[in-house]
Amino acid sequence: MTLWWVQLALNWIWSPIFFVLHAPLVALAVVASMLIAIIAFIATSWRRDRISAMLFLPYAAWVSFASLLNAGIVVLN
Repeated sequence: MTLWWVQLALNWIWSPIFFVLHAPLVALAVVASMLIAIIAFIATSWRRDRISAMLFLPYAAWVSFASLLNAGIVVLN
């Protein structure tokens, strides 16, 4: 559950960092950390709770896409 809480906390802080503080570089570090935590959650829960791991696959895909968008904003600014 630790990885689940970590990704949840990172998800919670990403929006204010990106949209309120206007700090896309810091937000990119947060979203990259979030993606790592999500992938780690999938890997560690795959054998014990495959349904939970599989339910995180679309979330990982979405966060990957959000990471690319965030990175694009960093590069363009």
